[in-house]
Amino acid sequence: MGETLKRILIVEDELKIARLLQLELEHEGYQAEVAHNGVDGLARAEAGGWDLILLDIMIPRLNGIEVLRRFRRKDQWTPVLLLTARDTVPDKVMGLDQGANDYITKPFEIEEVLARVRANLRLAGGRNAINEAEGEIFTVGALTMNPKTREVYRGEKEIHLTPREFELLSYLMRHPGQVLEREQIIQEVWGFDYIGDTNVVDVYIRYLRQKIDKHASVPLIHTVRGVGYTLREKSG
Repeated sequence: MGETLKRILIVEDELKIARLLQLELEHEGYQAEVAHNGVDGLARAEAGGWDLILLDIMIPRLNGIEVLRRFRRKDQWTPVLLLTARDTVPDKVMGLDQGANDYITKPFEIEEVLARVRANLRLAGGRNAINEAEGEIFTVGALTMNPKTREVYRGEKEIHLTPREFELLSYLMRHPGQVLEREQIIQEVWGFDYIGDTNVVDVYIRYLRQKIDKHASVPLIHTVRGVGYTLREKSG
């Protein structure tokens, strides 16, 4: 029996772009379907069964960021790649903060889209395999993480994280005491070379500190000036 085709949902109101993406993805061996506005796109996305979603931000009836925000309430793990003409760091951070996995800026080369799709499907498959295989609990000081249940506690207090925050903390906890460079973190957590935008790592480290270290007497996340970050009990 052949391998089941990966299902990709395209939410794009520009008919020519939507058709181009659908044809190219189908040529690559994916099963691609299209929705042309945010309301229909959200309904199709929430129906489930997708391996990846390509979501334009500037779509009618419900914009892409709002579609993403509502979709992430029900599904935190399906990769979502945003399509947009915007290319500023604040816009990227806004999308990533709502749970986007990647950003593709218009106008794009179709080869770049296909490469991003492959990379994010590969990452999603690898994470699922790791989480299914692992039974261990990660611990650094009073901080514990269960990769299978996605539960994180500091002492008795449960820490609620977004998907991106969870992936970042998971990477830090898999390498306790190791100094991790920003570029290294980008590659492992975001899954591609996020050229020139390593300040996104700083933004998400700040989010984690607010949730993990803010009310704790002993901080766990430490900055190594000029290099990156490390997760350990002692600052020395």
